[in-house]
Amino acid sequence: MTRELYDLCGIDERLRFSPYCWRARYALAHKGLDVQTRPWRFSEKEALAFSGQGQVPVLVDGDEVVHDSYEIMRYLDRAYPESPLLGEGPAEARARFFKHYAERSLAPAILRTVVMDLFNAIHPDDRAYFRETREARLGCSFEEFHSPAKGLSQLDTALAPLRGRLEEADFLDGDAPGGADYLVFGFFMWAHCVSSADLVSNADPVYAWRERMLDLYDGLGREALRVTDIEGAYR
Repeated sequence: MTRELYDLCGIDERLRFSPYCWRARYALAHKGLDVQTRPWRFSEKEALAFSGQGQVPVLVDGDEVVHDSYEIMRYLDRAYPESPLLGEGPAEARARFFKHYAERSLAPAILRTVVMDLFNAIHPDDRAYFRETREARLGCSFEEFHSPAKGLSQLDTALAPLRGRLEEADFLDGDAPGGADYLVFGFFMWAHCVSSADLVSNADPVYAWRERMLDLYDGLGREALRVTDIEGAYR
């Protein structure tokens, strides 16, 4: 049976920008597992009814249905123990730190920088839903929240511990990439796909790491469609 991953798409169904879906895609590539991605939009909740919830990523692997990027990584480690992503015990606890660090420190700074680009990358049929739900979380409009200068300053501060690690090793998990790298890099792919904003300078060790991550698995990230590749979509 074909392994399937339900993956968020934007104005073009080839535009896949969810940081959580990118986590899952890199995790599958790390395991050497083939997967067929299925484009999904926010307005297609019924398509995920079989999973018991309404968010992506959703992985269908034979009779197994798993949602949530972190749970997908845990499942892959159980079902395919070779080349662990997260490990167990203290190693898995460390991976959880990177999960929360990325979601609570990096994601808000990146969102403040690219939120209007992100909004324009979303399919027109999904924009009203996206604006209503996300502005409710933010407590203000996208236009009020959007501030690239503040976002980049916030991100620069948040990246300090990442820089420290990447001055010691090529990847967060050492000489080779692992779960910690994918948990963090998903948010860089998010920005990479929807915006042309430069999040870090090319002298930053985080930039060199991002370039290495883009090139992994035959250019999985580098070959991804960006909104800037879609004629007339980026402004």
